Amino acid sequence: MKFRILEHDIAFQGFFRLDRFRLQHELFAGGWNQPLTRELFERGHAAAILPYDPSLDAVVLIEQFRIGALEAAGGPWLMEIVAGMIEDGKPAEAVARRESVEEAGLEIARSEAICDYLVSPGGTSERIAVFCGEVDARNAGGVHGLTEEGEDIRVTRVAYEDAVAMLADGRLNSASVIIAMQWLMLNRERLREQWR
Repeated sequence: MKFRILEHDIAFQGFFRLDRFRLQHELFAGGWNQPLTRELFERGHAAAILPYDPSLDAVVLIEQFRIGALEAAGGPWLMEIVAGMIEDGKPAEAVARRESVEEAGLEIARSEAICDYLVSPGGTSERIAVFCGEVDARNAGGVHGLTEEGEDIRVTRVAYEDAVAMLADGRLNSASVIIAMQWLMLNRERLREQWR
C-alpha cells in the first residue's frame, strides 16, 4: 500500500521536535482517504539493556525522574532498565553498552538482542532496541549518570524473583523494562547455562 505526503513542516523545535504532516494513504477497500493532518513527535531512537548477573540470579535496575510519569500512581520516579539515545548512526548495542557504564557503572560481558519495537507509532517515530547483558552485579549500586545531562540515577541490584514480583504488582510499569523482564522470564534458564 502507498501513502503520499502533501505538506510537511516543523511545528515546534525545542529539546524535542514536533513535525506536522498533511498526507493521504491508500484504503484497504481501494482508493485514497481524504487528506489528514497529523503531528509526529520526533525524539530519535534509543537502545536499552537489562543487566543480568546469572551467577547471582539478579538484575540491575535504575531509578530516575521521568516527566511523562508526573501523574502516574507511583509518582515520576520509575524503576527502569539502562537506556540512552542513539546518536550519529552508532550501533544500538554499542549505545546500550556505553549507557550501562554511564548509568549503572557496569561493563557488559556478553549480550543478546531481545527486540526492536516502535514505542507509540500513532504519534512518534521512536524505536527502542532492547538487549539483555551479562554483568557482574556484586558491587552494583550507588548513584550514577552524567551531571551535564541532568542525570540523577539510583542503581539497585534486585534478585530475579523480587524483580518478577515487581513486574507482577505493577512497580515496573514502563515498556522497556516490562518487555525485558518478560523476555528474561522465558530465557533465564538458558542464559544461566550459557553465561556461567
